[in-house]
Amino acid sequence: MVAAILTKTPASGSGYKNGLEVKEYTAPAPQAGEAVIRIQAAALNHRDVWILKGLYPGIVEGSVIGSDCVGVLAQPGSSSLEAGQRVLVSPSVNWDSDKRGPEGAFRILGLLPSPGTLTDVINVEGKEVFPCPDHLSTSEAAALPLAGLTAFRALFTKSEVRSGDHVLIPGIGGGVALFVLQFAVAAGAHVYVTSSSEEKIKLAVSLGAKGGVNYKDPNAGKELKKLLNGNQLAAVVDGSGGALFDQYVRLMKVGGIITQYGQTASPKGVAYNMTAVLKNVDFRGSTMGSRAEFKEMLEFVNKHKIKPIVSHVFQGLTQENIDKAISVLDAGQQTGKVVIGISENPRQKL
Repeated sequence: MVAAILTKTPASGSGYKNGLEVKEYTAPAPQAGEAVIRIQAAALNHRDVWILKGLYPGIVEGSVIGSDCVGVLAQPGSSSLEAGQRVLVSPSVNWDSDKRGPEGAFRILGLLPSPGTLTDVINVEGKEVFPCPDHLSTSEAAALPLAGLTAFRALFTKSEVRSGDHVLIPGIGGGVALFVLQFAVAAGAHVYVTSSSEEKIKLAVSLGAKGGVNYKDPNAGKELKKLLNGNQLAAVVDGSGGALFDQYVRLMKVGGIITQYGQTASPKGVAYNMTAVLKNVDFRGSTMGSRAEFKEMLEFVNKHKIKPIVSHVFQGLTQENIDKAISVLDAGQQTGKVVIGISENPRQKL
């Protein structure tokens, strides 16, 4: 058994504060009630890059990283599922159902004391295990949990998006943003996107977006207004806090909602101004989601037969593949999720 384990020794020339080493690993014995899952594939997130850069709270050396996985249930523990079922694991820890936020000391899989998914076997509480939608391939299933949950909460719980709403998704191309797009389209919303890549805008349109603008265009705000064709935005679901942020409010309806699940453009954050106050525009933060929202998200994905967008698949949990996957994420070369195949179920294709 091997795992990708966090160290204080960064790879030479990486510029990171921490490193990842793929090495032999023995999983702890399952505790009472814990389910044991043999992992088929796991996905990486930008969170893993922030951990390597030392820009994430609660970093613990020796952690098995990774928050996403699909696998086969080897021991059900307290789960109501049967051994042999293909399952997904909720990446949130200590968050049951409160829509306002976690009830307990919130954690995410992939940093001690929680286990991580970039390994062969993971033990988790039985209540965190859910059946995997049958229509998903192994790599698609691995790509779903963290980004899908984040998108679902940001779009529906926080932004309250419903059929007929006009919704803006800045910075299309990342895993969460693409899920927000797919979920919003499935819910009957009218979606618009921004990106510096015409290819990513074209992909968004192929997935159901009404159109998009290049945020580097000096006239991007005016172009977005043209796309709206007299309509106003009910919601902006944003993971970047980029250059156009100050212009969003002008295009929003009274009582609109801006939800941020990240601020990748700048650590300085964004400004909430009097224009927003006078228009009764809400500004809301959103991180991950509850176990109840995870269940709702899976039901939504299954109902609408949504398939995650997978950008890269690296087959085999090796040092070379982990290094390549991290490099792709750090350079922003992906459109969708980056997946590591670990052990293939012959019934499912990567």
